Amino acid sequence: MTTRLSEGDQAPDFTLPDADGKPVSLAERRGRKVLVYFYPAASTPGCTKEACDFRDNLAELNGAGVDVLGISPDKPAKLAKFRDAEELTFPLLSDVDKEVLTAWGAFGEKQMYGKTVTGVIRSTFLVDEEGRIEAALYNVRATGHVAKLRRDLKI
Repeated sequence: MTTRLSEGDQAPDFTLPDADGKPVSLAERRGRKVLVYFYPAASTPGCTKEACDFRDNLAELNGAGVDVLGISPDKPAKLAKFRDAEELTFPLLSDVDKEVLTAWGAFGEKQMYGKTVTGVIRSTFLVDEEGRIEAALYNVRATGHVAKLRRDLKI
């Protein structure tokens, strides 16, 4: 069973390449809140809907002092195509080895169409200014997820 993070845990640090291959680290965002969300695959219907919801709400999130980072096991080139096609304006990070996904409990067994499979568990985390988990949400829905986050965070 995959170890899951809980409220109050220290967020596992990471440095991953973005869609352009440039390194992005969680540590460089200390002092701001960060929404880190994990999604299965760029350019798929659910992941596109979720990413576009984050894009459409980014000004309000940023205005409330919250940055957004999306992480998937896709290679940077696929992320760049996804970013450009959907006009995404926040960093998409590549975790091809799934080390960060695993450290955050966002990779492991899940139910899909009634079967147990191993893969990315759609998850979102709010990391506070000191790098601690403020909220850990696993098995989130792609549709309506950002609206629920904004309600819960009062943004």
